[in-house]
Amino acid sequence: MKLYLDLCVYNRPFDYQGQERIALETGAFIYILEKTEKGDHAIVISEALVYENNRNPDALRKHRVASYFHLAQEFIAIDSAALERVEVLKGFGLSDVDALHIALADKSKVNYFITCDDHIVSLCKKHQDIIGVSVVGLLDFIALEVK
Repeated sequence: MKLYLDLCVYNRPFDYQGQERIALETGAFIYILEKTEKGDHAIVISEALVYENNRNPDALRKHRVASYFHLAQEFIAIDSAALERVEVLKGFGLSDVDALHIALADKSKVNYFITCDDHIVSLCKKHQDIIGVSVVGLLDFIALEVK
C-alpha cells in the first residue's frame, strides 16, 4: 500500500504525549514505520515535505523527521501541473501547503494521504469526488488496517 504522510504525522512523536490522542497517534505512526520497514507499505515523500520540514527552527526535531524520510520509496517533485491543482484545492478551503501536499499525493497515486489534522480530513471528505486521493486521519487509517 502506497502512503503519503502529512508532516504533522512525522512530528507526532515529538509532541506532548500526555494527551491520549497524541500518544495513540504516536503509536500509530510507529506502527506505519514498522510496516514500511517490513515492506508492507511504501511511503512517498515530496519536495513540499522536505521544504516544510527544513523550515522547522528546532534543529533536533528537523533532523529526526528528515531521518524518517529515508524510509520513502518514492520522491515527488513539485511541477506546474501540481501547482495548477493547488489552485483548485485551495478553493475548498485548504491552505497553500496542505493543498500542495494533497496535489502531490494525488499525482503519485497513493492509496491514502494520512494526517493528524481533523480540519483537512473534514474538508476533503466534503469534496472527495474532486480531491481524488483518499484523505484519512491517522487513527482512522489504523482502524482500516486492522479490520
